[in-house]
Amino acid sequence: MFAKRMERLGTETAFEVLARARELEREGRDIVHLEIGEPDFDTPSFIADAAVDALRSGFTHYGPSAGDPEVRGAIAEHVNATRGLHATADNVVVTPGAKPILFFTLLACVDEGDEVIYPEPGFPIYESVTRFLNAKPVPIRLKEEKGFAVDAEDIEPLLTPKTRFIILNSPHNPTGGVTPKENLVRIAELLRGRDIWVLSDEVYSRILYEGENSSIASLPGMEDRTILLDGHSKTYAMTGWRLGYGVMRKDLATHVTRLMTNSNSCTNVFVQRAGMAALRGPQQEVTSMVAEFRRRRDVIVDGLNAIPGVSCFRPKGAFYVFPNVTKLGFESRVLAKELLEKGGVAALSGTAFGAGGEGYLRFSYANSVENIEKAVGRMREYLSGVGAAR
Repeated sequence: MFAKRMERLGTETAFEVLARARELEREGRDIVHLEIGEPDFDTPSFIADAAVDALRSGFTHYGPSAGDPEVRGAIAEHVNATRGLHATADNVVVTPGAKPILFFTLLACVDEGDEVIYPEPGFPIYESVTRFLNAKPVPIRLKEEKGFAVDAEDIEPLLTPKTRFIILNSPHNPTGGVTPKENLVRIAELLRGRDIWVLSDEVYSRILYEGENSSIASLPGMEDRTILLDGHSKTYAMTGWRLGYGVMRKDLATHVTRLMTNSNSCTNVFVQRAGMAALRGPQQEVTSMVAEFRRRRDVIVDGLNAIPGVSCFRPKGAFYVFPNVTKLGFESRVLAKELLEKGGVAALSGTAFGAGGEGYLRFSYANSVENIEKAVGRMREYLSGVGAAR
């Protein structure tokens, strides 16, 4: 017998597709992996060296639940410099990965029956955690013709007296869309005077190809009502290190710290020291990684757009493409499964990111140009064969 709440908890389809792809590989199949959102680069060596130095220096014990004070200070310095905030260490909570910030702030701010507005298609954990808390998920349907960006006119019709929390994500997973500053200004104006928290998911903030990253937290009147969520996984190729953080009002940070105490005790201390080195160290490897991602983006977008019946928006950030496949006549889920089982290409159905993803697939181009070209070629070959069969 299990708690009823477990029926409301979702998952990430990417890990399910990865598991099936691994099964096929064990059977001798060659699979191109474009399903998992993980940089294929190694963590920069100076960061790994900092972790080893911390281990040897005795950073192997419990630390404060909110995070190492020096590390929190370094994070505050970083967000102040990059977002124009006024944070101190007391505004920062360090967590094992960035997901706990989403989970803990929703736990701390949202009651049963409250409404949570979030982008759809979008990171599936937004809806999953909302439902788990018995709150009401309210999706903002993102539109391709708007570059998958959010604007105030998309949010305003969704606001009710029960709205308690709004999630924004830019650059955006799964589409790669970027919400420009002028849109954020209008959203901030819309929310002024309303008792609503905003969680700004900025884990892809450094993986940007055009323009500059803007945070709603930096706009007048928004710093105290915004939770800035970020982490090291994407920017520094540190997915397995599990290091994330939130920057928020001090009273909320106190509550989130208590949730850390009750769940994880603390975040791995020598990993935190490595994360501090990442923020304060040379950034050239990040710059080079983003340049390579941009090259791969252009290869996969151009390749997909050359396939009859497929059209692909050129993303401005992150490392995903979200091609429109409606003209192919498949349900997204069916096409994704067929590409894996028959074409040897692991991708995700757009519906893995909510009902608003129907008619799309998501490919991660965190893979080599050679493998990207192989995947596009296999997709073209599979669709050509299907067309001939029809």
